[in-house]
Amino acid sequence: MDFIDISLYAGYLLVGVSALVAIAMPLVQSLDDPKSLLKSGIGIGLLLVVFLVSYAMADGTVVGEATEGTSKMVGAGLFTTYVFFFGAIGGIIYTEISKILN
Repeated sequence: MDFIDISLYAGYLLVGVSALVAIAMPLVQSLDDPKSLLKSGIGIGLLLVVFLVSYAMADGTVVGEATEGTSKMVGAGLFTTYVFFFGAIGGIIYTEISKILN
């Protein structure tokens, strides 16, 4: 094993530890305020529902070397991205119009 391999494994370890800390620290902080956990849960649930509906709508047409499952996952990811993109645009437009009217 040379230096490059050791460095790659160290990098993988650091990315894994960083991901765990990034997930664990907000959970530890939110134990002081359980309502924030509820809000986060609602957001994650909404994301999951949108993804599942998108997955159900996705076409499983096989193109190239992709499998049917891969094609459905890509389609679901695209539909989910579209829903949240247009939702964000709608939210921006709503906010600006409500500022103008007030």
